[in-house]
Amino acid sequence: MPDRSPTTTNPWQHLRQLTPARIALGRAGTSLPTAAQLDFQFAHAQARDAVHLPLDCEALMHELQQHNLDCLRLHSAATDRQLYLQRPDLGRRLDESSAETLDAHAGDGCDLALVIADGLSALAVQRHALPMALKIAEHCQSEGWSLGPISIVEQGRVAVADEIGERLGARMVLILLGERPGLSSPDSLGLYFTWAPKVGRHDAQRNCISNIRPEGLVYNLAAHRLLHLMREACRRQLSGVHLKDEAEVPALDGTPRTGNFLLG
Repeated sequence: MPDRSPTTTNPWQHLRQLTPARIALGRAGTSLPTAAQLDFQFAHAQARDAVHLPLDCEALMHELQQHNLDCLRLHSAATDRQLYLQRPDLGRRLDESSAETLDAHAGDGCDLALVIADGLSALAVQRHALPMALKIAEHCQSEGWSLGPISIVEQGRVAVADEIGERLGARMVLILLGERPGLSSPDSLGLYFTWAPKVGRHDAQRNCISNIRPEGLVYNLAAHRLLHLMREACRRQLSGVHLKDEAEVPALDGTPRTGNFLLG
């Protein structure tokens, strides 16, 4: 019996098993099939929800404290989510109360200040910040680096870590935060590392590791790459564009490979 389906399949459809990208969707007339259109709308709704979802700071603090990690709850100068989205500059600085809290905990400084902020996806932070923070704390202990109190920042952007690191007298600062949601990744966690943090640092002075999640860059590999960057930063006293990710990572055949796989 002839196929009377209104959908014309794409001959590359089998490639969809290899990627979450929206390829080979087929067509119905001059438009997308209904299933593909509904799937797109659902993914778009997930991405929008991830941007507006509030971070459960109390739950995150409790989980970290269960592993004997000291935490501070802070807030950026953006008083609410709407202002945070409209005024990126306010998300880069702390409010007065948080600044005073940090100054009271500065002490004699530390090797690493770890910051966790909601960014543009609190969903990513809620799912992935704890396992990454535990691996970072483990590496600090093995390397003999002192770890300051973990700062959990509401309505925070990347550069808020510079102020936190400077106020805590940290040699290095590291921030984990939710990246801008994609249509196939509403829960992607980003990591930004800076040597000698201070207010006014720019993006070229940071190193970024992105797409940290089980379906992207897994925790162990992200932590491995980060440890290499931190070791090199301590040796060379810098971070950013002059500090390349040349960590050796195992290939599928078990042999170590160095550097960016795109350039190898």
